[in-house]
Amino acid sequence: MPVWTDRRVLDLFAIEHPFLLAPMAGSGGSALAIAVARAGGLGSLPCASITADKVSEEVAVFRAAVSGPINLNFFAHTAVTPTEAQTRRWLDRLAPYFSEFDVDPAKLPAAGGRAPFDAAMCSLVEELKPEVVSFHFGLPETALLDRVKATGAILLATATTVAEGRWLAERGCDAVIAQGYEAGGHRGNFLTDDMTTQPGTMALVPQMVDALSIPVIAAGGISDGRGMAAALCLGASAVQMGTAFLLSPESTSAAVHRAALRGVRDDNTVVTNVLTGRPARGAINRLIREVGPLSADAPPFPLAAGPLTPLREAMAQGDFQPLWSGQAGALAREVPAEEIGRTIVAQTAAVLRLG
Repeated sequence: MPVWTDRRVLDLFAIEHPFLLAPMAGSGGSALAIAVARAGGLGSLPCASITADKVSEEVAVFRAAVSGPINLNFFAHTAVTPTEAQTRRWLDRLAPYFSEFDVDPAKLPAAGGRAPFDAAMCSLVEELKPEVVSFHFGLPETALLDRVKATGAILLATATTVAEGRWLAERGCDAVIAQGYEAGGHRGNFLTDDMTTQPGTMALVPQMVDALSIPVIAAGGISDGRGMAAALCLGASAVQMGTAFLLSPESTSAAVHRAALRGVRDDNTVVTNVLTGRPARGAINRLIREVGPLSADAPPFPLAAGPLTPLREAMAQGDFQPLWSGQAGALAREVPAEEIGRTIVAQTAAVLRLG
């Protein structure tokens, strides 16, 4: 059994090993959270894209299977109503695809699908009392945040720069996730939109550690024991991993996503906004190549996604859907998630020579 030298996150979350499951909307659920908890880490549930009833159901399944803590993750973006000009510009940009696949632009589904944390979800947190509540894209308004804190939940949020880390710490976060540019899925940025200046994990983590007095959790490009050991050596108290688990049987990733992950290399993922309206890293597909990777035509998150729905249905190989992956996706393995977690912990202990 490894003897971890930094116990701050272990004691804070009451977990055995210093690793967290990234929530991963669309790819994570109770089965994956349970497997990670059984491996000694912190299981997480992505709540921004499911209903309150589904959140309650998933938490109940988790509670019935394991006794460990659970992290409920929410988005904290500001909902935006697009202008007519923004909508028209995006539809015009997609018009050639509508024509190619015989999609009627007048019958497109409503945009949306990623709701920010609100009073209803806050009431659910008060009812379910998760041990940890985490946020992406900043934090919700003060009144809601105070209600979350009053439940006794540990507060966790993502930062992509030191400035964002300081901002989160000043507002009462108990720990901060330092998300490097290598990370898969949506960037957690909220004080900057400039993707050209986003630091990588190796540069961000030690500077975040030096700047904050609360624990820092490293995320981005960590998919095996070497990566976890490196992050801990840089001063992180724990790591958060997502892509490492995407090919496990417990992952709920669609078949087309899994197929793309099997072909991921170090040089074929990119940060793009054309799939949802916010920067996120995934495997390159046709839409990213032809419209992005970053386009001023994409309306604000999550509004870019709605008009793409019929195109995704028309092209089953993933040319128009998110294929999220970090830059270390080639290290992901197709084995049970609990085995992945335990193997990474054992590898880390061996690298660090922990007894």
